[in-house]
Amino acid sequence: MGLLSRVLRPRLEATAHCDLPCGVYDPAQARYEAESVKLMQEKYQASDDDVFRTRAIFIKEQRADICKHHLWVLWTDYFKPPHFEKYPQLHELINKATKAAGGGEGGAKSSMDPQTGQQLLDYIDQIADIFWETKKG
Repeated sequence: MGLLSRVLRPRLEATAHCDLPCGVYDPAQARYEAESVKLMQEKYQASDDDVFRTRAIFIKEQRADICKHHLWVLWTDYFKPPHFEKYPQLHELINKATKAAGGGEGGAKSSMDPQTGQQLLDYIDQIADIFWETKKG
């Protein structure tokens, strides 16, 4: 090993459970967007104005996509194998939540029924409970 290699060799190895310092990840981001989805569904139902209703659909669909993004970030960047071992329902729960946000059958993106928005919020609350449990230990 050359002198330069020895001098530049790292002396300390650091590891972390996430890509960035703790506090960056938070299911509240997904919840905030899901609340917007449900609110747009409710406003749509309460209005007879076609222009307003069209705009409500557009906003709801955008917010549903953003919600899915935040759920995926938690799933792929925050939660690690030990979390999935301790909470075996977590994979399925996040899958259900992203589908509830999505445009498929029963998804909030493709529905103007506020019940689909509420289902999305319920899934996010369950994910948040697990998330905050992982932050304790």
